[in-house]
Amino acid sequence: MATKDDATLIPSGNEHVKQCCARLYESDLTRFLLGDSFHPGGLEMTGRLGRMLGLSPASRVLDVACGKGTTAVFLAKEFGCEVFGIDYGDQSVAAARSLAQSEHIDARVQFERGDAETLPFPDGSFDAVICECAFCTFPNKAASAREFFRVLRRGGHVGISDLTRETVLPQELDGLLAWIACIGDAQTVEGYTHFLQDAGFSVGSIEQQNYALEEMVNQIRVKLLGAEIMTGLNKLQLPGLDLGAAKRMAGSAMAAVKQGHLGYVLICATKPDSR
Repeated sequence: MATKDDATLIPSGNEHVKQCCARLYESDLTRFLLGDSFHPGGLEMTGRLGRMLGLSPASRVLDVACGKGTTAVFLAKEFGCEVFGIDYGDQSVAAARSLAQSEHIDARVQFERGDAETLPFPDGSFDAVICECAFCTFPNKAASAREFFRVLRRGGHVGISDLTRETVLPQELDGLLAWIACIGDAQTVEGYTHFLQDAGFSVGSIEQQNYALEEMVNQIRVKLLGAEIMTGLNKLQLPGLDLGAAKRMAGSAMAAVKQGHLGYVLICATKPDSR
């Protein structure tokens, strides 16, 4: 997790944004706050998205921004499909490969380092593309959506789950999004559908799952309270993290979720048979 001071030291530019987000999701502090699944709803929501995509043992699936492989391994086990995961972070890819081996499923799950804006696969390689709580972090969302479209076969499906936000939020929440979750460029539901439609997709199912975001923010608040107690007892050290500021920001985020200013959505879209 980057601190506010860390963020000011990161030069502008797409590559630096990608590197920042990769380091964030590889950090021990992120795992402490979010557990093994870094998106609202966890694997239950992953399963829901997989069912919306109609995954089966015959499916060849691409997991974009796969992190440490939790989703890819789950999909392979739950649906029997073949899964390829790509992530920008070398450490995440190594951890994902280790997880697949430890779960004895590496014959059906493969991981490579890759960039969502230039996917390292031929046209029409996959039946489905899944991207959980990561599309909002891509600097060039239009290019990523076009790449999703390109690597899908005709009639293939893309499913994204992501945080939604109003166009304008209070300054402290913009700080929270960029600092805690590296998602300062989250979109409205209309914004996400616009990127998909411009890439050529036909948008089908849209499901609001705001309760999952509320549960995650509450989980973070509980973890921060526990961390504050543990640091006070000198049993935990979290260098570079202002716990008081983090608690205030998490409280503001919870209020925004309850007021409908922040939310979480699942969107599925299809590549037309004619394209």
